[in-house]
Amino acid sequence: MRRGPVGTVLALMAALALAACGGGGGGGGTTTTTPTPTPVTTTGVYALPGAEALSVADVQQILAQAVAEAKARNTPGVIAVIDRVGNVLAVYSMTGARATAKLRAGPGGNLDAQGVTAPAAAAAISKAITGAYLSSSGQAFSTRTASMIVQQNFPPSPATVGLESGPLYGVQFSSLPCSDLTARYSAAGGSGALIGPKRSPLGLAADPGGFPLYKNGALVGGVGVMSDGDYGFDPNVSDIDNDDEENVALAATAGFSAPATITADHVSLDGTTLRYSDATTATLRVSPASATPFATLPAGTGSLTAVAGYYPGGAVLSGQIYGAESSGVRQATTAEFSIAGGFVLTNGAGQNRYPPRAGSDSAEVATPLSAAEVAALLEEGFKVMQHSRGQIRQPTDSRAQMTIAVTDTRGVILGVIRAPDASVFGTDVAVQKARSASFFSAAFAGADLLGDPSADVRGFVQKTRDFFPDAAALTGKTAFGVRSIGNLARSTFPDGEVGRPNGPLSRPVSQWSIFSTGLQSALVITNIAQHLGFVAGAGADTPQRCTFLPDVAAGQNRLQNGLQIFPGGVPIYRAGKLIGGIGVSGDGIDQDDMVAFLGLANAATRVGISQADPAIRADQLLVGPAPAQRLRYVNCPFAPFLDTSDQNVCQGK
Repeated sequence: MRRGPVGTVLALMAALALAACGGGGGGGGTTTTTPTPTPVTTTGVYALPGAEALSVADVQQILAQAVAEAKARNTPGVIAVIDRVGNVLAVYSMTGARATAKLRAGPGGNLDAQGVTAPAAAAAISKAITGAYLSSSGQAFSTRTASMIVQQNFPPSPATVGLESGPLYGVQFSSLPCSDLTARYSAAGGSGALIGPKRSPLGLAADPGGFPLYKNGALVGGVGVMSDGDYGFDPNVSDIDNDDEENVALAATAGFSAPATITADHVSLDGTTLRYSDATTATLRVSPASATPFATLPAGTGSLTAVAGYYPGGAVLSGQIYGAESSGVRQATTAEFSIAGGFVLTNGAGQNRYPPRAGSDSAEVATPLSAAEVAALLEEGFKVMQHSRGQIRQPTDSRAQMTIAVTDTRGVILGVIRAPDASVFGTDVAVQKARSASFFSAAFAGADLLGDPSADVRGFVQKTRDFFPDAAALTGKTAFGVRSIGNLARSTFPDGEVGRPNGPLSRPVSQWSIFSTGLQSALVITNIAQHLGFVAGAGADTPQRCTFLPDVAAGQNRLQNGLQIFPGGVPIYRAGKLIGGIGVSGDGIDQDDMVAFLGLANAATRVGISQADPAIRADQLLVGPAPAQRLRYVNCPFAPFLDTSDQNVCQGK
C-alpha cells in the first residue's frame, strides 16, 4: 500500500498551517462589479437557468453572516465561498480557527484517506463545492444530503444494517484534484482563468456544513464551513444533530438560500425522503440580519486566506455567470451540436473543449469510433434524456438533466454534452463512468491494474479472480456496466446483506468507510496526499492525471480522473470488439443507466456500433460464495418517459 506520501503529509501538517489563518482586520473587497448578464435563448425543451452571479458585496454579506453565527457559538472557523463552476471567491479564516481537519478515522485502522490530516481551508472549499455541484435550479442538495447517499446503508442508521448502499455510493471520489477534466486556478489570469468546472481538494464532501447559494432562484455557488477539526459524515439520520458548522453555514445563506420547494427534503428515493439540513432558522444563535458588515469587522476577527491552487487571498472576488463563455460552460452553437438546448464545456475563449472527435486508439482497435459516431451517441443520448422524467428534480415530472460523455479504450474524452441546468458534479462523473465501463470490459484491465506500483491496487486483481472464480477474469471476456462494477465494489455482496463477504473491489466491511471504499480509493490516494501537501506548502502539486496505472500514450492512462462505482455507463462495441464507453450522470441512477444504454442502442441503428452482445454481459454471470448471485448490467426505470406510457424500455436492446 502506498502509505509513504500520506505519512509525509501527516508529518508536515503538524508543522505547517496556512498563511494568515487568523489575526488582522476584517479585510476589504475589490471594487469589481458583476458583469451585466448576456441573455441566451434556446428553442429546445429546457428552460435556461437564470443569468445570475455572486457580486463582491454578496460574498461579503455571506461571510459576515457566517462570522456572526460562529462568534455567537464561540466556534471560530474557516469559511469558503465559491461560484457555481467552482471558482473560489473567498476563504476567510477567523482568529483562533483550527488550521487543519482530520478525515475521520476508519473502523478497522486507517486505510487510504481515513485519518489523513488536511488544511481546514481545503475541507471548507470541498464542502462549498459539494453544495454547489450537487445542486441545480431543480434540486438543492447539501453536504448532509451527500452524507446520506454515499454510505454503505441507505438510509444510514444503526437500525438499517442490511439495507443496500446509498444511490451515489462512490461519488465522493469525483471532481478530484488530479482530474484531467476539471480546471485549475491560474494566478496568471487570462481568458481561461475562471473556467469551470474547477477541481475540489478532497473530492465531494459528506460532512455537514456545506450548502448551495441561490440568487433570484438561480444557483450561483456554495458556502462551506470547517471549524471542529473532524471532516466526517453523519452515520445516523434517525436523530437530529445540532451541528455548529451546519448552523454557521446555514446562517451564511440568509438572503441566498435555496427555494424551499426544491430542497432535498422534497426528494424521495426508494421510499426514503432525503435530508437537507438539521439546522434551521430557529437553531441559529443570532439573526443574520444583525451581522456586522464585513467591511467593518473589528480588527482581529480574522482575515482572507490565500490557498495554494485555489485562491490568491487579499480580496473578495465576484463569481462568474453560469452559461457565459467565461464560466467554461455555455450553450452549444448549432455548428457544435445539432439539438437545441445542449451545453458544452469551453476554454473561455470560444472553443469547445470536447467536440466530437475520432478515437485515438487505432493501434489497438481495428476501426476506432469516428467523430460522426461520437456525435450520434451524444445526440441519441440527449434525445432520450430530454424525454425522460427526472428522479431528483422538482417539481415532480420535470425533465431529466444530465451530462453525457464518450471515451475511447485509452480513456481519451471524445465528446461531452450537457443539459442546460444539469448538476455540475455529473460532468466529471460522466467521464469517469465512460472510462470505467470501457476499462473493466477490456482485455487489458487486469494487466493495467497489475502494472500499478501499489501492491494494494495489484491485489484487487487476484481478489476478483478468486471471487468469480476465474483465472481469466478482467481479460475482456465480460462486458461490465458501471452498475456491474458497483456490485463488485460494495462492502457486502450482495449489497447490504449482513454477514456476507465484501465484493472483490471493496474493502471488507470492518475496514470500509466513505474515505476508503476499496480499489476506487486505493487508485488515487497518492494523488490526494500529494495535493494536500501542496496546499499546505510542502511540495509540488499532483499532476493533472489520477492513478498510477501504466501510460497507454504519453501522459495518458485509462482512468485519468479516477474510477466510478455507481451506475450510469456501458461499454461500446463494433462487430464484437470493444471500442469505448459512454457515461451519463446528473439525475437518478436508473435514469443515468437508461440514457447511457438506450442512447447507445439508438445510435447503433444509425451508425456501425453496438451494445455488448447479451451473451457476454455481466448479468449472465453468477458469482460469489454460495448461494451465488447474478451481477447486474443496467437497471432501467419503468414508464420513464414524460410523453409516452412505454414500459420495460430497455428490454431486448
